[in-house]
Amino acid sequence: MLTPTRELTLQVAEVFEEFSKYLERKPQIVSLIGGESIGDQLYDIQQGCDVLVATSGRFLDVLKKKQMNLSHLNYLVLDEADKMLNLDFTEELDLVLDSLPSKRQNLLFSATYPPKMLDLVSKIMTNPVQVSIEQTQTVQSIKQRVIEVNRENRGPLLRHLLQEHKWKLVLVFMANKRATDNIAEKFRKYGIKAASFNADLEQDIRNETLQAFKEAKINVLFATDIAARGLDIENIDCIINYDLPRSPADYIHRIGRTARAGKSGEAISFIDYETQIHFKLIEKRSDIQLTPESIQGFELIGEVPKKVKGPAPVKGKGKSKKDKLREKKGL
Repeated sequence: MLTPTRELTLQVAEVFEEFSKYLERKPQIVSLIGGESIGDQLYDIQQGCDVLVATSGRFLDVLKKKQMNLSHLNYLVLDEADKMLNLDFTEELDLVLDSLPSKRQNLLFSATYPPKMLDLVSKIMTNPVQVSIEQTQTVQSIKQRVIEVNRENRGPLLRHLLQEHKWKLVLVFMANKRATDNIAEKFRKYGIKAASFNADLEQDIRNETLQAFKEAKINVLFATDIAARGLDIENIDCIINYDLPRSPADYIHRIGRTARAGKSGEAISFIDYETQIHFKLIEKRSDIQLTPESIQGFELIGEVPKKVKGPAPVKGKGKSKKDKLREKKGL
């Protein structure tokens, strides 16, 4: 089974352990992630395993060692399949597929299936059966809000909201890794139990931080999108989109970290003049329509920036990174 993040790999392995502990023959379950000893992981595999859960990068690292026999593999499972099948993972996925026996069953799981992803499914599956659980795209038990605020006032507004609502667990999504570190440090100076969570942290720190958040030893976690998919953390009161996600699908995954297992939750997105249009796209693709709010003392001020029309594109020049990758893979 392949997943896009280390944390999701460890979580899935734990679930396999939980589900199998009462079986007459308990299966051997091995997880493979970066940031941990590859030697220890190789030893675990060589002892024999029934279920292998891995990130694609570490799976390929182990594969290169040529100490893993996959000839008897029966199932390939991709969790968060839309992420695993996007163009960023295409090269890794090709190498993974080349290493597996052709006769196997493939299972793909995801909360969102963008049209572009469906075009790539044929690389893995033949005449697939699609099973869907009927529900609206965004969970009804999530109270979704959008607040207009100037960029420089997002931090003060967030502190105001934390004080007003007394939330115990808040997950705040940021655009980049450095931003999560900087703002977490600022919030700690205000006496708030805050931490950052991003891919630059050592794996043991990532594990400890996530566990501390689950135990409410940390109340506010500033994270990049490595925390957006699949992670099951109980009792998150509110999701804050401090920076908007790049895509509507990412919005769905982000806010899905709250209101889990039938519980209620809240999701708040901060927008300003420059991000209003992007949020309207998210609304359209997510089939929602929200009324922008204004919080007293943090009102959006200034003027709407004028659109500046750039030079017309020159045909035949400047291929994008995605176009080059498509050509390379013959897509």
